[in-house]
Amino acid sequence: MRLSQMLFVTLRDNPAEAEIPSHKLLLRAGYIRRIASGVYSYLPLMWRVLQKVSAIVRSEMDRSGALECLLPQLQPAELWQESGRWDTYTQAEGIMFALTDRAERQLGLGPTHEEVITTLAKDLIRSYRQLPVHLYQIQTKFRDEIRPRFGLLRGREFIMKDGYSFHADVASLQDTYQVMYDTYSRILSRCGLTFRAVEADSGAIGGSGSHEFMVLADAGEDEVLYTADGEYAANVEKAVSVPPAAVPSPYRKMETLSTPNATTIEALVAQLGCDPTQIVKTVLYRAGFDNGCCGLVLVSIRGDQEVNAVKLQNVLTGLAANYGASKLLDLRVADAETAQEWAAQPLPFGYIGPDLPDTYLKTTANLIPQFIRIADTTVAELKRFVTGANKAEHHRVGVNWGNTCALPALVVDVRKAQAGDRACHDPTQYLETARGIEIGHIFQLGTKYSQAMQATYTNEQGEEVPLVMGCYGIGVSRLAQAAVEQHHDANGIIWPLAIAPYQVIIVVPNITDPTQMHLATELYTKLQTVGIEVLLDDRDERAGVKFKDADLIGIPYRVVTGRTSAKGEVELVERATGKTVTLSVSEAIAYLQQQVEQL
Repeated sequence: MRLSQMLFVTLRDNPAEAEIPSHKLLLRAGYIRRIASGVYSYLPLMWRVLQKVSAIVRSEMDRSGALECLLPQLQPAELWQESGRWDTYTQAEGIMFALTDRAERQLGLGPTHEEVITTLAKDLIRSYRQLPVHLYQIQTKFRDEIRPRFGLLRGREFIMKDGYSFHADVASLQDTYQVMYDTYSRILSRCGLTFRAVEADSGAIGGSGSHEFMVLADAGEDEVLYTADGEYAANVEKAVSVPPAAVPSPYRKMETLSTPNATTIEALVAQLGCDPTQIVKTVLYRAGFDNGCCGLVLVSIRGDQEVNAVKLQNVLTGLAANYGASKLLDLRVADAETAQEWAAQPLPFGYIGPDLPDTYLKTTANLIPQFIRIADTTVAELKRFVTGANKAEHHRVGVNWGNTCALPALVVDVRKAQAGDRACHDPTQYLETARGIEIGHIFQLGTKYSQAMQATYTNEQGEEVPLVMGCYGIGVSRLAQAAVEQHHDANGIIWPLAIAPYQVIIVVPNITDPTQMHLATELYTKLQTVGIEVLLDDRDERAGVKFKDADLIGIPYRVVTGRTSAKGEVELVERATGKTVTLSVSEAIAYLQQQVEQL
């Protein structure tokens, strides 16, 4: 392609809307253009990148035995209501674009396709003889992000590969799950990305287990915790660890002390001279369930630890049935401003203990009449600890679990693991931290959707049993931008060769010099003949502008017809390293062929 014939516009300054390097560079280099908040056009260079990524994804999925199909973007609400996720996606999380057609039927633009694919399986799969089946698609998806940001990393419209497998039993699912784990690893490796597969929370998708594939980058929104021995890696939402040991308490008897203005752990430590590990802090949450019930949750956790909101959400989801509900819709920290909705009397915020009396709750139809009390495992074995006195400006010291302050019946891990903690699998290993961009996520769904939507098959014994399912997603457009986030420098993008829009760019410093133009055209034609994707910068621009643009758009190899053109030689520059060599045309072609053939 001749650059003079391409719609090619670069920007010299960073757009105000862009926050991270990859977003800035894709806009500046003319790869994408913003149309609306979270909605982008893929310009010709970007579309070539996306096609390259899609081709790698498609080849590896086909290699795994999966079958490609295409599912509708527009999905009836009835399917999502049948699975029980309509309210979650349109109300609790609010991420689905929902609309009503002219016949007053509710529809959604699909952020994911579990309901559609399960309906197909319900209609088409009858017998165990048809199993396993694995279908996938590469499709545009939609999410109504509250705050779209970071370009293609958190947009409202994006390209994704999602696949779904159906099995007769869990063993078959686990086989395919491992195949997908290996497949995703090959996809990211072929795309030239440094990544880490980590244990993850299944979130709204559900299922018994999942892994995320994280492209490591400083601007990643997710925190990954891992051990140096390579035996453990998890998203911080899922990570577990051994917390530091608690410092023995100096208090020998229980008493209530005046602690004015000690509403934070730091202030309390300063006043009492105690250690944070000796404190039981109690955090108050408001939980909203799908049946309209509201519950106030008291979470007791050690003073040096933080509550992991995702773990807490999972615990409360498991408790929903106790309150006549099926799922948790909303969870937020309760504060004095919203207390009038449910508090029968003013609460001593900052001084609440695990044993705050239920009499603080109003008696209303939709309010659960008792506090939901949860203790993190870090507090279960504490002795003579410090905690709130349920009285403003006062704390108790020397408290033991027992008659005076009962340990909550539910003791679970709801703490946030952090770098520096000891690893559970080996206490000599310590958790380290890295930032990552989630590119892929694989799930063992089990029968979550097949049971809800009555998707069954007939087993060898002639029984109707639910299909066992797996789900596997990888973000195509996210992967493309993540590659830029991981591969760039002060001058611009550095595309990995496998997904670069073009493999070579020929720069002609002076197009009025017939020798330079003749050599460039000769090289351009020969490279195309041997199958190398080449861009010819034949624009009537200054040489400096061309070199800057070449660096900015990140084509892996730059060939310059300059001072040595009269001798039939060109300058070959490797974008990633800056390494420069002077070669004859034939030598340059041979070298570039060798690099491309290694893909």
